[in-house]
Amino acid sequence: MTTPQPTETLQSRLETVIALSRLLERVEARGASIGAEQYRALVRRLQGVLATPLPAPALEAILGAHPATAEVYENMHYDVSGLSRSPLERSVATELQATQAIERASRSSRAGGAPAGDAGG
Repeated sequence: MTTPQPTETLQSRLETVIALSRLLERVEARGASIGAEQYRALVRRLQGVLATPLPAPALEAILGAHPATAEVYENMHYDVSGLSRSPLERSVATELQATQAIERASRSSRAGGAPAGDAGG
């Protein structure tokens, strides 16, 4: 599924990526309107098409227009590029929120009577 069929044209691959990207955007916007297995199947199919060679300008345009697809693509390539498609501000804000949550949990566990040395370490 990840390698293009000999009769599959670039145009048909691009059309497939766009159609799946639009569908994923609609699903993401509506929340839980499909089952978990259907959602996983949609994402797997999209990953399969994104794994095929696509021209960089076309891929950038698709990812720019479809944030959910950009997130799938980013997750597929995280091992080599990290969160390269995420805006820096969002990445920093997310890290700050995580740090604050860890600090709150740490204070909460100490306030709850746990010895200071037993809080996660």
